[in-house]
Amino acid sequence: MNAPVDAAIINQHLIDPEICIRCNTCEATCPVGAITHDARNYVVDAAKCNLCMACIPPCPTGSIDNWRQMPRVRAYTVEEQLGWDVLPAELPAEQLAEAGAPAPAAVAPPAAVAATAGGAEAAFSGAAWGATLPPWSAAHAYTNLYGPKAQDKCITATVSGNVRVTAVGREYDTHHIVLDFGAMPFPVLEGQSIGILPPGTDAGGRPHHARQYSIASPRNGERPGYNNVSLTIKRVLEDHQGNPVRGVASNYMCDLKVGDTVQVIGPFGASFLMPNHPRSHIVMICTGTGSAPMRAMTEWRRRLRASGKFESGKLMLFFGARTKEELPYFGPLTNLPKDFIDINFAFSRTPGAPKRYVQDAMRERAADLAALLADPNACFYVCGLKAMEDGVVLALADIARDAGLDWANVGAALKREGRLHLETY
Repeated sequence: MNAPVDAAIINQHLIDPEICIRCNTCEATCPVGAITHDARNYVVDAAKCNLCMACIPPCPTGSIDNWRQMPRVRAYTVEEQLGWDVLPAELPAEQLAEAGAPAPAAVAPPAAVAATAGGAEAAFSGAAWGATLPPWSAAHAYTNLYGPKAQDKCITATVSGNVRVTAVGREYDTHHIVLDFGAMPFPVLEGQSIGILPPGTDAGGRPHHARQYSIASPRNGERPGYNNVSLTIKRVLEDHQGNPVRGVASNYMCDLKVGDTVQVIGPFGASFLMPNHPRSHIVMICTGTGSAPMRAMTEWRRRLRASGKFESGKLMLFFGARTKEELPYFGPLTNLPKDFIDINFAFSRTPGAPKRYVQDAMRERAADLAALLADPNACFYVCGLKAMEDGVVLALADIARDAGLDWANVGAALKREGRLHLETY
C-alpha cells in the first residue's frame, strides 16, 4: 500500500506527457479512479492513487512508469499536471531533506498491492478481467521503434490509399487509409497500434500530441509483400446537438490524398496479439472502428487458409454499430465464407427494430460461446467504446455460469493465460 498518510514524503506517480499516446488504457484499468484526462493530458490524482500498480503493465509506451519524490503538502495537483508539456525535474535533495525525506529505498516504486473495497463486494468491473500478457503462441512484437520525444525520431509514411468504408452519412465518415513506409523498417503485428502526429498547433500554440490508431492490416501488409499498413479512422461530423465537429487528427487523416506524407511513431502494444498455434480459436467482439484489429486478424487467417499451410480453429465475430450503414466493411464482411468465419451483427438504431447490442448477440449464441470458454485454445478480443466493456465481460461471465462453469476460475485462467483482451476507449 502507499506510504502512511502522515508521511512527509510521498513517491508521486506521474505520466510523461511527451511519451503518452492518450490511449486511455491507464484510466480504464485504474481500480480506484485516480487517473483522469482533459483534451491534452492524462494525469494521476495523488490523493486517490494507492500505488496498486494496476496501470503499469498495460501501458504500451511506458509513459505511465514515472515517479517523483515530493513533500506530501507539495504534491503536484491534477490542475498542474494537466498544464504540463514535459515532466518536472526531481526536487533537489536539500528540499526533500528539509521536508523529512527518508532514505531513497523507502520511497521506491512499490510492488503491486491488491485494492480492497472495505470488505464490501465491489461493483462488477470488466477491466479487472483483461489480460496484460499475449497468448503463449503469439509472434514477437516490436514496439517503440520510433519515438515521440523528437521530431527526427518519427518515421515518414506516404499515403497510398484512402477509401471511404461506410455509407454516406451526415453524422459520421469512416475511411480506410493505407500508409507505405518504403524501405524503412516498420514491422507490425495484428492488434498493434501506431501514433499519428497531426501538423500544426493547438489553441495554446503547442504542437498537437500523437493520436493512436489500431492497425487494420495483417503482418505482411495491406498489400501482401509491401511495407505498408492500413488504418480504420472515423471522424464525427456532428455532435449530439447537430453542430458541426471537426476532430484534429481524424479530420486531417480522412482528408489525406494519395502521395501525401504523415509523421508516425510506434508501433505500440505487446499483449493484444493473436495466437499462432494451429487449431486456436478466436472470438472477436467489437463496435465501430474497434473493428480494425479484428479485420487484421481475420485477413491474416484468411491468407493462411488460402495458402493451404495452416489448420486454424474457429473464427467468431460479434460486430455492433447503430445501423448497418455505419458499420465499416459491411459489404466485404458479408461476402466471407460462412465456413471460415461466424459473423453476428448487432444494430442499436435500426428503424422499426428493437435496440440490439453485441452482448445481446453473444447471449443468443451462449451455447457456442460456453464451449469456447471451456476450451484452452480459445482467445477472446474486445475492442470499441469503453461503454461496451462491462456489458461484454458480464455476458461472458453469465454464459459461463449458465453452462455450469465457475466464472471465477474461467475468468482467472483467461486473464492469466493471455486469452481475454480488452482494448476500449
